[in-house]
Amino acid sequence: MISQEYESISHVNELLRQIRVKENQLKIAQESHMIYAAQSIENQILELRHKLSESQDPELAALMSLLED
Repeated sequence: MISQEYESISHVNELLRQIRVKENQLKIAQESHMIYAAQSIENQILELRHKLSESQDPELAALMSLLED
């Protein structure tokens, strides 16, 4: 059971890391006026956030929604 929780936490941490990277890429694309690249990155961020919401338990999802606001 502990192993499953560790794997779940690792998966969530990896998704959060990927989201942060994409958000940095998005900022750069927006500052460089790369409209199509920014749109593509926004879609990737949405996909990663969707994966994140699917992998979380309800308590963690509630906590993450507070952090996003």
